[in-house]
Amino acid sequence: MKVFTSVNNPEIVRILEAGGIGVIRTDTLYGLVGLASDEAAVERIFVLKGRDADKSPIVLISETRQLFDEPGLTVTDYLETVWPGPVSVILPSVKAPIWIRRSNGSVAYRLPDDDGLRLLLQQVGPLIAPSANPQGMPPATSIDEAIHYFSDKVDFYVDGGPVMNAEPSRLVRFDEHGKVTRLR
Repeated sequence: MKVFTSVNNPEIVRILEAGGIGVIRTDTLYGLVGLASDEAAVERIFVLKGRDADKSPIVLISETRQLFDEPGLTVTDYLETVWPGPVSVILPSVKAPIWIRRSNGSVAYRLPDDDGLRLLLQQVGPLIAPSANPQGMPPATSIDEAIHYFSDKVDFYVDGGPVMNAEPSRLVRFDEHGKVTRLR
């Protein structure tokens, strides 16, 4: 287990590309991260977190070109008004890998408002990033809490400082007809 002080340490790219998982501070909370394209890394996070197998993870992207499916104009217009920022948008998906969309046929995306994190995402591609906590426990608000939860079961941690506002991202869902519903 390694602890870094910057999400842009080149070793993090190597660890993620080799199938590793870690804990980083996103623009909202600390998240457990792994490459969305790596089924084994995604499953490792689900097991470690104790996450419901049917629940899709949030996928962090650096730009809309990293969405698995092509959004329609209504969705694209909406995304331009809320991204980058703490808004997770659930979109219907047929092209996302099954280990991402699970049984619900959709994916929740967020384009974070953090330049360093977006740079990492440009280098490695989309990352899943459910909150850094075992299911049923409060999300980690510091690197020490994350280490307490996961110890050496993850490959790296990035200390991004304490989370002062532990509110999760706003969550909205677009259905297949372009109707949007705010879920939180």
